[in-house]
Amino acid sequence: MTVSGVSGADSALAQYMTQTKAAENNTQLDSDAFLKLLVAQLKYQDPSKPTDSNEMMAQSAQFTMVQRLEDMAKSTASTLGIEQGMAASSLVGKSVSWLETDGTTRTGTVSSASFGGATSGEPVLKVSTGGSATSPVQSTVQLSQVTAVNTAA
Repeated sequence: MTVSGVSGADSALAQYMTQTKAAENNTQLDSDAFLKLLVAQLKYQDPSKPTDSNEMMAQSAQFTMVQRLEDMAKSTASTLGIEQGMAASSLVGKSVSWLETDGTTRTGTVSSASFGGATSGEPVLKVSTGGSATSPVQSTVQLSQVTAVNTAA
């Protein structure tokens, strides 16, 4: 009787990928999938031909590296959000130009900045574009739409 060293791992990976595609329509392996694949490989290995210890160490190192890269990506995203918030708040009181969705460029003075909370990662500016002192015309502008910060007139 011949036992393949990775046949069980292949079927475990195929089963996981099918579940992942159905749930998320995502073909990339995350750290959970990597760990499941490693466990399946150990579970279904041929006892007469155990996995090489150097290979196991390399796989362990890869798993650790994947975890560290995920942590670094989360940290970078958090830092980007903080920097965008600081940039938006520094625009309050300044004149900015931005590009509308129809392609026109508009100009106004930033009256406030909000940071979106959990629903939106990008800061949103409230910009006064005219009107009177008692009822100004306000536009909502995402930070990424701003094309220029203008000098005072």
